[in-house]
Amino acid sequence: MNTLKIADREFTSRLFVGTGKYRSFQEMARCHEASGAEVVTVAVRRVNLTDRSKESLLDYIERSKYFLLPNTAGCFTAEEAIRTARLAREVGLSNWVKLEVIGDQQTLFPDNQGLLEATRVLAREGFVCLPYTNDDLVNARRLIDAGAAAVMPLAAPIGSGLGIQNPTNLRILREMITEVPLIVDAGVGTASDAAMAMELGYDGVLMNTAIAEAEDSVEMARAMKLAVEAGRRAYQAGRMPKKLYAAASSPMAGVVR
Repeated sequence: MNTLKIADREFTSRLFVGTGKYRSFQEMARCHEASGAEVVTVAVRRVNLTDRSKESLLDYIERSKYFLLPNTAGCFTAEEAIRTARLAREVGLSNWVKLEVIGDQQTLFPDNQGLLEATRVLAREGFVCLPYTNDDLVNARRLIDAGAAAVMPLAAPIGSGLGIQNPTNLRILREMITEVPLIVDAGVGTASDAAMAMELGYDGVLMNTAIAEAEDSVEMARAMKLAVEAGRRAYQAGRMPKKLYAAASSPMAGVVR
């Protein structure tokens, strides 16, 4: 499979994984290894960045092996998200940011206006912005115009595990947007969801809860790795056309009766 390029970096794995909801930091580290992921996203507001004498999930992420992608989870205004991204850069995490500006407490749907504002400000400051957004073509284009290096539409509400709820919108996004990578973010529940996203032509999938809350998280991480790879290969191979009626695998033409 070819590599995934975002801004000035290239990645072999198209699976991005998170760090929340695991039963232990040790399990998280085992899942990261099993997933084959190269990018690990970390919620800046949920990490102890000041008192290094206390245990932190950062202690279980090998920085030489994984690329840290700070995220602004828990931010409900553009100002909060901008401040959080700046903090991550100041403490040496990264100038990349998975940008989240939440507009509703219950659904965790994004605030499109706030997200656009935060993207515009941070991109001007040299951040590589990967905004989490809804599956809306118009808003995705606005984010790209604001400087987004990739766009990350949801498949379903964060942590729901419902899988891809609106494949039509995701297909439209994929067909209409070619200038930046598209990464499905939020809602994946199992391996078939990840494969479906990749078969739609998406450049990658980001997930956390689907792995962390599986009965066997390590095995699910392995399954997600294979699903993303299989889905990408299937997309590149080009599926056969769908037909209304049967077509014999062994045609009757030329058969001696």
